[in-house]
Amino acid sequence: MIKSFAGKIFAAYIAAQQRHWSERPVETQKRVFHALVKQARRTVFGEDHHFGAIRSYEDFKANVPIRDYEGLKKYIDLVIDGWENILWTGRPLYFAKTSGTTSGLKYIPISQESIPYHINSARNALLSYIYETGNADFLDRKLIFLSGSPEMSKKGNTYVGRLSGIVNHHVPAYLRTNQMPSYTTNCIEDWETKLDKIIQETLRADMSLISGIPPWVQMYFDKIQALTGKKIKDVFPNFSLFVYGGVNFSPYKKKIFESIGKPIHSIETYPASEGFIAYQDSQEQEGLLLLLDNGMFYEFIRADEYFSPNPRRISIEDVELGVNYAIILNTNAGLWGYSIGDTVKFVSKNPYRIVVTGRIKHFISAFGEHVIAEEVEKALLYAIQTFPETEVVEFTVAPQVTPKEGLPYHEWCIAFAKKPKDIEQFAATLDLKLRQLNVYYDDLIKGNILRPAVVSALQPDAFIQYMKQQGKLGGQNKVPRLSNTRDIVNELVRHI
Repeated sequence: MIKSFAGKIFAAYIAAQQRHWSERPVETQKRVFHALVKQARRTVFGEDHHFGAIRSYEDFKANVPIRDYEGLKKYIDLVIDGWENILWTGRPLYFAKTSGTTSGLKYIPISQESIPYHINSARNALLSYIYETGNADFLDRKLIFLSGSPEMSKKGNTYVGRLSGIVNHHVPAYLRTNQMPSYTTNCIEDWETKLDKIIQETLRADMSLISGIPPWVQMYFDKIQALTGKKIKDVFPNFSLFVYGGVNFSPYKKKIFESIGKPIHSIETYPASEGFIAYQDSQEQEGLLLLLDNGMFYEFIRADEYFSPNPRRISIEDVELGVNYAIILNTNAGLWGYSIGDTVKFVSKNPYRIVVTGRIKHFISAFGEHVIAEEVEKALLYAIQTFPETEVVEFTVAPQVTPKEGLPYHEWCIAFAKKPKDIEQFAATLDLKLRQLNVYYDDLIKGNILRPAVVSALQPDAFIQYMKQQGKLGGQNKVPRLSNTRDIVNELVRHI
């Protein structure tokens, strides 16, 4: 009772702070921009890029190019080797270790200045929920965070770990007594062994909040149901809030709520190793509140211009609603003009709210169609709604450019918990919806360049087995929605 009462008071305070900066978005971002450039002026990067002469955003764009991890790697390598004042003042507190598609392992610096934003943003997402709904009882019960191991190694004098593991070391003291699983269990690397131990620890707990990436939470639910024969609501009667991030919830929502046995409130968050970017601040409004006062200056490039020689970079004041943008970060951990690879779309400018639409390099364009994650997710959701008996566990899509016979096509590998009654009609429905969402794809079908999509129905555990084979089961790992190669699909079709 004490925590929930105090939580409501603190929630009102945080909501007032949030209103203050969200009602002054351009002013807030300009303040952040000038503070970042000023502090980094005497770093190696700052001197190399003439930060001392930067007076405006236009100056900054002229001096600082857009880079991905490879583009900043020569500076990051110096930081890893122990040099100070390279990208940011001093040395980083941590390196967040993450997998890159082209760079192998990436080491993203987290500084003394940036770590509070990683921690407080997760807290503020919960406080925003409390302020809007008045529901704070979950603070008095058990909270489970299905995350990566908090164990860390060292590179030089700097600790290295997964972001979720690093954050685990900074959970506020007032939540430590509520937090599950135990530290020892959280350190188990093998996901299946860890999950069994988590279930042992939590099965009889008074659980109120569960947080994690939806497919791994679903795996947790499935194991509990197999063990107890009960819906999750009957195992955890006070479970009332699901917190997630990393993937679009829509394809998983029906099955997760079916496992729970009732709909409950959920909060979407958008944390990245590079910074905590946004969170859902309302159960009523679409989108995630872009965190403009979080130690980061944001830039945006239209996704359809991203790969052109000189794409136009804009700040928050020039974005448009409904346009797909690649998001670029400049952070108080020393990332500059950094393309994190995600795409977002603004659904509101008062305040600025976004939806995450996919990855700039994850699309299918084998024939110029440029199908993106947002489109395939919407098409699949429409098909599920049209065939309400259907429950999807996981899916991915890739082109079949050289079939043994007939025209090329897009192959959807879908693991079903419950198959649609007519899978061919299901495939036709999602294909028609995708044609409505993507005019280029529609033209290819009409022009007999492609034939309609093919759905390959996989065993329910197909993606679990695939991720296990890749050594990426559990934690923060995710299956790409789309790819232009058949590397993933060729592995998955063994599970048809």
